Amino acid sequence: MTKLKSNTLGFISYIKQDFKNNAGNTKGKLIALLFRTACFISVRRWRKIVFSPYLVFYKLFVEWTLGTELPWGLDAGPGLSVFHGQAIVINKNVKIGKNCTLRQSTTIGNSRDNEDCPVIGNNVDIGSNVCIIGSIFIGNNVIIGAGSVVVKNVPSNSVVVGNPARVIKNLVVHINQDLTVPLSV
Repeated sequence: MTKLKSNTLGFISYIKQDFKNNAGNTKGKLIALLFRTACFISVRRWRKIVFSPYLVFYKLFVEWTLGTELPWGLDAGPGLSVFHGQAIVINKNVKIGKNCTLRQSTTIGNSRDNEDCPVIGNNVDIGSNVCIIGSIFIGNNVIIGAGSVVVKNVPSNSVVVGNPARVIKNLVVHINQDLTVPLSV
């Protein structure tokens, strides 16, 4: 997602794609802006060379000073929200869909070097102190409660909590005002 979109959108549109979801959250906007700028630069080799001082600044400021490890190679869809961006560690091979919310002390990655990383769907709200580890898929429209440890696939339209995380609720999708359809797992 990141690599394709940085080629097709204009630079300003690309780096501001997360602003709406971080409205009223100055730190989240700053992290998203710096992350998207680093992603835009990292797509082309010549940009990496010319803007290498920015990439060093990004690493020092965002990762070391703010404590938010969002590698510039991360494949993250538009609408990424970062609340209380301390102690967030995301592996560069993770795939994140549209409108994902991350909170403090969150780790998303793999437990072994040669293992695949999680794939996170669209509209996923990740609570604080959550670990999502391994070659798993988190469906669309999922809420992951604070302190959860997710090591197995999570179906779409569900709420999960606990260690290990388990589904505690299926969400209802409203098709129109007169009809609601409960979704089962």
